[in-house]
Amino acid sequence: MPATLLSLGHYAPQRRVANAEIENRLGLEPGWVARRTGIHERRYAAADEALSDLAVKAGEMALSRLGFARDRIGLVILATSTPDHLLPPSAPLVAHRLGLKGAGGIDMAGACGGFLYALAFADSFASAHRVPVLVIAANILSRRTSFDDRKSVVLFSDGAGAAVVAPCDRPGSGIVGLHLTSDGSAYDLIKIPSGGSRQPFSESTVKADLLMQISDGRAVFAKATDMMASSSRKALAAAGLSVDDVGYWVPHQANARIIAATALKLGIGSAKTLSSVALYGNSSAATIPLTLSLACETEAFKPGAVILMCAAGAGMTGGALVYRL
Repeated sequence: MPATLLSLGHYAPQRRVANAEIENRLGLEPGWVARRTGIHERRYAAADEALSDLAVKAGEMALSRLGFARDRIGLVILATSTPDHLLPPSAPLVAHRLGLKGAGGIDMAGACGGFLYALAFADSFASAHRVPVLVIAANILSRRTSFDDRKSVVLFSDGAGAAVVAPCDRPGSGIVGLHLTSDGSAYDLIKIPSGGSRQPFSESTVKADLLMQISDGRAVFAKATDMMASSSRKALAAAGLSVDDVGYWVPHQANARIIAATALKLGIGSAKTLSSVALYGNSSAATIPLTLSLACETEAFKPGAVILMCAAGAGMTGGALVYRL
């Protein structure tokens, strides 16, 4: 039975951090960040905002656009790498604060590819069990980034995006092509070393090991572009479609160079590309739904439109999916 993306929502914290602030702190020449990343500013959460606060605001926007009571939502999936706590998961709290009584709630830690995995789960769940699902992707990466590390501080941002996936009676809607993948040989390229079972918290834990570390930026670039392009081609093939059939391409907003390089590999033009990276930066799993939600505020997506989404991130994990509205 088919499902569809019924509504979208997003939330970006109020604080805008322009490149000049970072360039001045790190002694970089004006324009350095924009030339290398395509990012002009990013958003940082306020001191009193937690991950669940961002997720609730994005979820509330998506729910407010529904044409039915929110108590029909049967499941909340929260894709995040920065939950409120290591335990318990944040999704049950988000569901409670949104008034979704009785809905299931689960966190998914898929890094930058988290929204794709969550959306794939939601589409299958909504189709099989005939109940709507709320998918939220949110991150507060500013609290996991060293402000002295130019490899990461120029990129990462805070934000949230949400989507309601619901069963529908329109044949051919939903995910029509999917390819999820991973490459554990590149497991350590992006990581937060301490806090897990491999390197638990201890009296000797240093602050640097609690923050994001990118060991080889060039390797990340090569791995990410290859994974996103290859996965996209396989997802399109599974759907029986080509790049020419794509109405909108929504890549993970890692940085402008990765987006451009992946577009070149795919042979997809800028007219079909949706991007928010210039003004919102890289909020990991949140970038795809945030970009979709921002776009739908100025352009209505028509039923039958084909959307290609792809991502790659820490792990390395990622993939692509083809979604027909």
